[in-house]
Amino acid sequence: MLFFSPLLLFFACNDAFINPLVHSPPLSVSRKSIVAKAQRGSIVTVDCEMNPEGDFVPEPLIDTDGLLTFVLFGGNYLPGLHDLVESMNVGDEVEDVSLDAGWGSASPNLVATIQKADMGDQIDIDQLKVGVELYLVNGMKAVVTEITDETFTIDANPPLAGASYSARVKLLNVENGPTETEYVPEGYNSNYKVATFALGCFWGGELEFMRQKGVVGTKVGYTQGEKEEPTYKEVCSGTTGHTEAIMVTFDPRVVSYNQLVTVAMDRLGENKYLLNQVGNDKGTQYRHGVYYHDDMQKEIAEKIVASFGSDVKTEVLPAKFFWDAEDYHMQYLLKGGQSARKGATETIRCYG
Repeated sequence: MLFFSPLLLFFACNDAFINPLVHSPPLSVSRKSIVAKAQRGSIVTVDCEMNPEGDFVPEPLIDTDGLLTFVLFGGNYLPGLHDLVESMNVGDEVEDVSLDAGWGSASPNLVATIQKADMGDQIDIDQLKVGVELYLVNGMKAVVTEITDETFTIDANPPLAGASYSARVKLLNVENGPTETEYVPEGYNSNYKVATFALGCFWGGELEFMRQKGVVGTKVGYTQGEKEEPTYKEVCSGTTGHTEAIMVTFDPRVVSYNQLVTVAMDRLGENKYLLNQVGNDKGTQYRHGVYYHDDMQKEIAEKIVASFGSDVKTEVLPAKFFWDAEDYHMQYLLKGGQSARKGATETIRCYG
């Protein structure tokens, strides 16, 4: 069960809340031919078509048809699609498979009833109404669903939990993804490349890159620090030396590293001139940077960052070990209902 306390109604660094997304079990697929099998970390290309089931008719948050290329279990598209493809070989095709639409199944563990008396003076109880949204310590959103004289109930399940797609999927290609994720001067031999950026809160930055054509995978985490296996809470304390960062896997045949660095600097806006700060997030854990993986990236990054003048505070350094963040941070804003479709232009809201 999840533990709710009065402090959960305020922003703080904490990793105690569980990711509500529930993956469906892999589906067994009849083997037509064993040519190549997808594995976690493989870069796969599928031909797919997904249609809403039942009364679920939303604006899609992800691309739902055509050729899709992505890192298996490395961000982009529906978790259920990753589960399905993991069970397939190249050439396999399935039809009428039900895939979770991305919000997971509704979980009773994400519902809690709280005693009003336990809140003390930390919240104005008189302002609570059914439908009011509250933010938990790690930024997750909950909705007040019931109020009595002594208690109120909150539900942190996504509004569309339980929605699903009917899918047709054919696995067309499997390739090995990049295996070297730290700085290597001469680079590495792969059709796909890796880029790492720190842009303040990593939720919004990740969604920005998920929307870019040619980006086949994203993940958030912590880099440039000293402590091994840091937690979100430790990084938020500012004592580990890490900064919140986004690692992007991309196809340079579709999107160039130059373009990705430009996207990063555009997202920073005037924050690029602030030291250890992006928006209201302050501290070394929110310092912004471009962390190059080879000498070619180094040259491009230094040139673009320097073009903003001598007052720019964005650091340009060799990429160090990247520690993955806790699972609930991954693709956080997509899980919260914001569009990750390629080319999407809707305003990114970092906290909901």
